[in-house]
Amino acid sequence: MTIHLDPHYHEHLLERFLRYVRVDTQSDENSTTSPSTEKQKDLARMLEAELRELGCADARMDQWGYVFATVPPRPAVLGDTVPTIGFLAHMDTSPATSGAGVKPQVVNYAGGDIVLPGNPTLVLREAEEPNLVRCLGHRIVTSDGTTLLGADDKAGIAEIMTVVEWLRDHPEFPHGGLRIAFTTDEEVGRGTEHFDVESFGARYAYTFDGSDLGEIEDETFCADLALVTLTGAEVHPGYAKGKMVNAVRGASLLVSRLPVDRLPETTEGRQPYLHPYDLKGDVTKAEIKVLVRAFSEEELRDREETLRLVAAEVERTLPGLQVEVQVKEQYRNMRYVLEQHPEVLECALEAARRQGVEPVRKAIRGGTDGSRLTLMGLPTPNLWAGGQNFHSPKEWVSLEWMAAAVELGIQLLAVWRESTPR
Repeated sequence: MTIHLDPHYHEHLLERFLRYVRVDTQSDENSTTSPSTEKQKDLARMLEAELRELGCADARMDQWGYVFATVPPRPAVLGDTVPTIGFLAHMDTSPATSGAGVKPQVVNYAGGDIVLPGNPTLVLREAEEPNLVRCLGHRIVTSDGTTLLGADDKAGIAEIMTVVEWLRDHPEFPHGGLRIAFTTDEEVGRGTEHFDVESFGARYAYTFDGSDLGEIEDETFCADLALVTLTGAEVHPGYAKGKMVNAVRGASLLVSRLPVDRLPETTEGRQPYLHPYDLKGDVTKAEIKVLVRAFSEEELRDREETLRLVAAEVERTLPGLQVEVQVKEQYRNMRYVLEQHPEVLECALEAARRQGVEPVRKAIRGGTDGSRLTLMGLPTPNLWAGGQNFHSPKEWVSLEWMAAAVELGIQLLAVWRESTPR
């Protein structure tokens, strides 16, 4: 049976999304608190209250800002046979672009370019946005161009909340148990730092954090963070000859000597990269943060060795400069574990097909909370949520693609019920 949302659910979905994106939940990678910004709890409290209104009596926000809730199996006996499934999305938005004062606009898209009214120099050009052509006749949501929109991942949150609403309104629909989780700090790599998989109680899960209609992602980068520390020697510049060792100059040399063909702006598909994205310091000390990304651990080690070789070269070029490279593991390719649980992917592919959507298996040039959860023992592929141009003022989303994600979530529960031997 194909699931079709009644039109009023589309309106509820849109209203939820517009409400959520107006809450500033930007995370901060330099913070040592958890969550990294207290304002993420503003949305968490809102979601906790709404889940209770939708019938999730156990909805709660924990001390870390995570929100959890349960939709019990129906009928209850299905809880003995059908595995409990988890649906997850993250509340924070990227530190890369402001998420404060989001002013969304809704466009009934009939083709052509879309001007962002708060910054008319920013235009969604049909020629540069091939997915706009796929969305003719849709309602497109953008920001006004002065902030990001927040579809990453408030689209996923709105979709999961609408699944919960639909299940409440359709008591005749049989399904196993559903666990809901909304996490903090995904954008700064700490989304599962305090996540207790055992107490969550799901056997399998799905993040609603993808992009294009039909995308089902079962592979992510392996990811490390490299911190390069350069230590020099400060001397009054008027008397510096033969004495000063300038850490700022060393940092500049190091970044400039990274191989051009190993940067994110020159790679695509399954190609790994090194990404220097944060640099600060002075003559005495400079620090560079470098993202290291690859689909295999072997390629990851290769890129890290490249970085170390460049660091050693800079040390030789500037006598007296000390360069240290420290590498911290962030997450690993979830494919390593998902291959051992093919059923979690097969159910998602089947649910998409039943909805008349041709599924497209993809590898993410990035990571999700599901990357870590999978390696923590909770197999968690990623499903489309509809958003485009993440982390950018040109971010946009199709309401119809969001609604298709809601339908996919409901259909997934049906597939799990039917595919479980009883």
